[in-house]
Amino acid sequence: MQTITLDGYADVREAYRQHDLKQALYDAGGVVMADSLLVLHGGEHRRRRRVENRLFRRGTFRYWEKAFLRDVVHDTLAPFRAAGRADLLEIGYRTIMNLTAMVAGIDQPTGSPEETDELYRFAKKFSEGATMVHTTRDPEVVRAEVQAALDDFDRVFLQPSITRRRALLERFAAGEVTEDDLPRDVLTALLRNWDELGIDEDVLRRECAFYLQAGSHSTADAFSHAADDWFTWAQRDPEAADRARRDPALLQRCVYETLRLHPASPVAQRRALAPITLRGGTEIPEGSFVVLDIAGANRDARVFERPEEYDPMREVPADVPRWGHAFGGGMHACIGTELAGGVPSPEQPTPEQAHEQVLGTVTLMLDALLTAGARPDPADPPRRDPHSARDHFAAYPVVFDAP
Repeated sequence: MQTITLDGYADVREAYRQHDLKQALYDAGGVVMADSLLVLHGGEHRRRRRVENRLFRRGTFRYWEKAFLRDVVHDTLAPFRAAGRADLLEIGYRTIMNLTAMVAGIDQPTGSPEETDELYRFAKKFSEGATMVHTTRDPEVVRAEVQAALDDFDRVFLQPSITRRRALLERFAAGEVTEDDLPRDVLTALLRNWDELGIDEDVLRRECAFYLQAGSHSTADAFSHAADDWFTWAQRDPEAADRARRDPALLQRCVYETLRLHPASPVAQRRALAPITLRGGTEIPEGSFVVLDIAGANRDARVFERPEEYDPMREVPADVPRWGHAFGGGMHACIGTELAGGVPSPEQPTPEQAHEQVLGTVTLMLDALLTAGARPDPADPPRRDPHSARDHFAAYPVVFDAP
């Protein structure tokens, strides 16, 4: 099979918009990704996306951010700050775990730390399964571990959550409860549209597992990289970094620059269902395998001046987001872009625009971390993940000074 690699910003953007390029990155991770939203194509994808898109509206994100997300971030950080030290990966996962569980529709009956720990364990294992193509371990061993985790997750969390929602939907159909009484989550949406979507219990389980791992893994990973980039920048240019620390809109730019340099997925992969010719002249034969080099495109010098440099204050073309292709594009653009990254703030926002601002989960987490006086632990440097070809930290110890 012929493989074609696209690493220019414009070529990747155009490829994302080609309906005859089918998702192929997660073929190896079918144990947890098969038939999930991210791998569906054509009519099936449109139906699933239409159902789930109703949950991911800017007003919903703004409500979550203003109503409780800030409290979740600070409450999660509090015991680590009191202890004087933490690991950024654990902070990230613990902070985002409850939010992603809520979005997926996974109930936590007791709300205990032990439940969070269990979900954290499941999400990490599901992430390992989804990114099987990048694993350096025996794929069969990983696949067996992921399947066992799926079975446990189904028994402990998913089935009780399904039972509660089906009972609520029956009461809704009988007029005993209103729309406002129904959970606003992926699981409820799938159950309400069961016949239209034509899914079964296995697909339902994988879709909920996909949301649990995709939201938690990518957000926690972005958080650790955002902190690392800011710490390095603060050493190089302390005045600029301090200005950003005190201005949420500038700190959001820091997060966008991190996302450009460290996209959650360094490549996307597609398979051509028909012959395609890109505007730049690249010909893609039917059946060929197309690699979209996101990391390379995000460092395209024709679009980003000094592309290798971390510069949150950089200028970018008007039609180019500061995060480049970090959230994908086209039909498979990340459905949670605004939840994780927020909405970019205008250079000089009006009072109304400032009120409507959505900073995003990663910016809120970074702001809370820096306000708490976090810095890298000088006695225990960060370590990269030796079991993944992706750009992940395996550990990132920090200590807390007085704010």
